[in-house]
Amino acid sequence: MTVLGTRALNRALLARQFLLERAEIPALDAVRHLVGMQAQAPFSPYYGLWTRLADFRQEELSNLLLDRAVARLVCLRGTVHLVTADDALALRAFTQPVMDADLRGNTTHTPRLAGVDLGELTALVGDVLAEGPLDYRRLGRRLAQRWPGVEPASLVFAARNTQPLVQVPPRAVWGRSGLPTYAVAHDYLDRTPVEHPDVEEIVLRYLGAFGPATVRDLQTWCGLTRLATVIDRLRPVLATFRDEAGRELFDLPGAPRPDPDVPAPARFLPDFDNLLVSHADRTRIISDDDRLRIRTRNAIQPGLFLVDGFAAGRWKLIRDKKHATLEIEPFRPLTRADIRDLEDEGGRLLRFSEVDDGDVVVKTRS
Repeated sequence: MTVLGTRALNRALLARQFLLERAEIPALDAVRHLVGMQAQAPFSPYYGLWTRLADFRQEELSNLLLDRAVARLVCLRGTVHLVTADDALALRAFTQPVMDADLRGNTTHTPRLAGVDLGELTALVGDVLAEGPLDYRRLGRRLAQRWPGVEPASLVFAARNTQPLVQVPPRAVWGRSGLPTYAVAHDYLDRTPVEHPDVEEIVLRYLGAFGPATVRDLQTWCGLTRLATVIDRLRPVLATFRDEAGRELFDLPGAPRPDPDVPAPARFLPDFDNLLVSHADRTRIISDDDRLRIRTRNAIQPGLFLVDGFAAGRWKLIRDKKHATLEIEPFRPLTRADIRDLEDEGGRLLRFSEVDDGDVVVKTRS
């Protein structure tokens, strides 16, 4: 069986994520191919699409949100994702066991919800939101009228976990702001509720965007367990490999697997990008030591940049009223050529950010 080394897995991942060469496809097609984009930070997907697509403009994604062609809801790993309207209900149904487990074991909210009939709450949420979207504060107050002794935030948590609620604009529309405001997904998106998602199709799409991958990689991406049986059913149509540790990898036979030595350009990834959290073994994109560097107590993932295809440092955009600085902090010393590439790409990022006066500053490491 063919063994794929770390660089081979890296280049395969970059190719499928449109990070070897920016893709000339519509943003809607990109969101579908990526099987959603992690989006608890509302504007992260804009930067994630900018770094992957040629000629991407902010209004393209804003218009998709306003037209209800894409939406933001909790699904993969129990986190907020930007997904296409066509995928929203299937992905939510696929990952509902993640939300069910969180309802049973959340250290903050589960004790507060003791005595709340979740079936009754689910029906009440549907009735309340049938009158129109509500922000989380107003929704919490409405639910607390029925359960006055329960913290409203915990009632909203239960509502979000028991049924698919999308966060509606203006939140996540470029240049605008707003509280998380909820609507029932199938009503808002005018789609039929999904009870039995096509799990095999979803797994195949994961491999198309993130493969080759192990069963544990797949489970890490979605937050579910016991998916080996799904892979076993699909095994006759999959290509199989092994990584250098001997683990079995699965892939689509025709998916791109470029030469490990193909050049990889400098790229900036936004905070919470799925590229960094969709495998159990993430050394194909970031070393274990560097993962420790960026680990925080509240699980905030910073924006990272890639050099030669691998995470090489973090970045942040610092703004004041008149000026902006793109601060680049490498994990280790960079070559002059790498610095030039990052400065060039950083300048493009500043322009995308609509910065009139900005600088790219690369911190030096001895």
